[in-house]
Amino acid sequence: MVHDRRWAGDLISAIRCAAVLLGLLFLIDWGADTLSLRRGALWSALAALLFLLLCPDRIRAGEGWLSSRRLLVTRRVRTDLLVSVRCLDGITQRLVLRDALGERIELDPRVLVHNPDLWHRLHEDARKSLTLGTLLCGTTALDRVSERVERETAETVFRVSDLA
Repeated sequence: MVHDRRWAGDLISAIRCAAVLLGLLFLIDWGADTLSLRRGALWSALAALLFLLLCPDRIRAGEGWLSSRRLLVTRRVRTDLLVSVRCLDGITQRLVLRDALGERIELDPRVLVHNPDLWHRLHEDARKSLTLGTLLCGTTALDRVSERVERETAETVFRVSDLA
């Protein structure tokens, strides 16, 4: 089983951001002498909301499956039975995976770019789906992610070996 190696660091960053916001709001309110129990609860709720927005999904994969776990919800898709893979463009790019069982996962393609072993597991299973004939659309999206992963890996190798 492989997982997102950056998840723990991203989680700590989300906690830090929420804590800094809470501390600053308390400090400003305390300095202005307007801190009350009601305002403290409001600031705490605001910091908790920021944490919920920044909290990263925990992505894991094994042979034939990929899961995405949020705070209360876990989604799992069979990667060896993929039906479609699409890239959604917007403020943040998302990769949407759908399987033959009707399950769906959205994930940030950067997770795959920063975790080549996770990408390799997904790519192998997507090829199985393609040979089985279940993957009807999405090869272009997979090719784009593959190019990104290869480019990032090559840049990392050049950077580490002082060739860049």
